Amino acid sequence: MTQKTRGTKQAPTDDTPIGPTGRPYQGFATPPKLDGHGPARIIALCNQKGGVGKTTTTINLAAGLASYGRRVLAVDFDPQGALSAGLGIHTHDGPTIYDLLLDTKRDPRDVIVASEVEGLDVIPANIDLSAAEVHLVNEVARETILARVLRKVSGDYDVILIDCQPSLGLLTVNALTASHGVLIPLECEFFALRGVALLIETIDKVRDRLNPSIELDGVLATMYDPRTLHSREVLERVVEAFGDDVLETVIGRTVKFPDASVAGIPITKFAPEHPAAQAYLRLARELVARGAVA
Repeated sequence: MTQKTRGTKQAPTDDTPIGPTGRPYQGFATPPKLDGHGPARIIALCNQKGGVGKTTTTINLAAGLASYGRRVLAVDFDPQGALSAGLGIHTHDGPTIYDLLLDTKRDPRDVIVASEVEGLDVIPANIDLSAAEVHLVNEVARETILARVLRKVSGDYDVILIDCQPSLGLLTVNALTASHGVLIPLECEFFALRGVALLIETIDKVRDRLNPSIELDGVLATMYDPRTLHSREVLERVVEAFGDDVLETVIGRTVKFPDASVAGIPITKFAPEHPAAQAYLRLARELVARGAVA
């Protein structure tokens, strides 16, 4: 598996503003163009609590990385199919990730769909995926089936993002086993914070038993509202608990996200000048600077 190397950041000056995480708010340079593509670094976006921004982050981070010349594959690994819908992809007529899990000899390229964003492809999902755990429970090496699927197309992309369902079941374990890194979107709300310890424990178990190379790429604060004391206190506690693993980029709360989802395009394309779109572009640059993405 690809080894991640930490990028260097510019040293802060005395007039560097302090960001929401309480650290100097650094600028991240536009990533240089790549000479070639692949093999991909695979990142699972994971949190067992729903409604924390996993799908929104997967869509807009993928679009942001694609805008910087990276070839990106987004894998919808949630039976609700929200990522597919959020990118305007119809999932009821064609094959999905479910078909690839049940027939690992099938070529994933037959299932991959190009999105409206240049450089961003999707493996879609629909409600059929909810039956996958039942079908896979008796399979040999059932935790590695997704890894075997993605291995076939890893050389075609620079990064593969997996949008996990809000649970810690067999599908999520498959995603963690297939991944080099984990990105945890965390809503700035107390109950979202409570469940992270269980997720970290699951990641540690996967590292010990299935995937020794998996790393925590970062904790991303989402739905942050600087006007509320609760949001600020939760973010402060997250930084206390995870330190430098908390990304400097923070995603604010805005009604533009559901508007973009209805339109079936990323917010970076729906409202490119909006602060939320700029935040996701900054997230893409930060992950490149941290070495999580080439």
